[in-house]
Amino acid sequence: MNLEKLKETWRYEEQYSFKGWDFSHINNRMEEETLPWDYKKIVESYVNEEKILLDMGTGGGEFLLSLNPTEGKTYATESYFPNIELCKEILTPHGIEVRPVYDDGNLPFEDDYFDIVINRHESFCLSEVNRILKPDGIFITQQVGGMNNREISKFLLGEYPNTTDIELNLDKILMEAKNTGMKIIDAGEYFPKTYFHDIGAFVFYARIIEWEFPGFSVERCFDKLIELQAKLEKRGYIEILEHRYFLIAEKQ
Repeated sequence: MNLEKLKETWRYEEQYSFKGWDFSHINNRMEEETLPWDYKKIVESYVNEEKILLDMGTGGGEFLLSLNPTEGKTYATESYFPNIELCKEILTPHGIEVRPVYDDGNLPFEDDYFDIVINRHESFCLSEVNRILKPDGIFITQQVGGMNNREISKFLLGEYPNTTDIELNLDKILMEAKNTGMKIIDAGEYFPKTYFHDIGAFVFYARIIEWEFPGFSVERCFDKLIELQAKLEKRGYIEILEHRYFLIAEKQ
């Protein structure tokens, strides 16, 4: 095991450019366990050209464009500053209006405006989502739960460095929906495994998910990364435990 060569390779991954929410750089170097639900198929079953649609936290707009959304009836929000101008450049030519959001409790839309609001892995205030939905409007969200990557984060960085709320789970969102007066159509929760086939791919991933790996760097975590490398050489992969849940709710 050439330690200097490994460090050089991992530092390259640590510094690799990242735009939008595009993980294609490591697509063939990791595998995610399939969830028992299909978020895209769920969304597609509700979307049609007559409905006004909002995609919250659109990232680089990749998922939204995959839905072939209707021009003039589709909106997107984004809160991550580096992505806002990128989203406008990519989505505006498709007739999609992009609006920045800096406060989950203050969305820049009128009451009762949207037929469908979708949200994959973006924070939200459910009462505010309910406000902007039309009566009988649908909210569809898939979320990253509070147990996501906690084990591997603790291994790399010490006792519970993960800054996400450990209470983010299905029970909490179901209670919020009940308190908001929304009708629950469907919901589910799962703890999938993700497999990395080289440690460089994991370094790229951990550097981006900085709220789950605060203070992560190749230099700081090099000894732990070497331990992961040894495990990978024995098994051909390392695995991490993730946490996902989803909700489909209707405004009453």
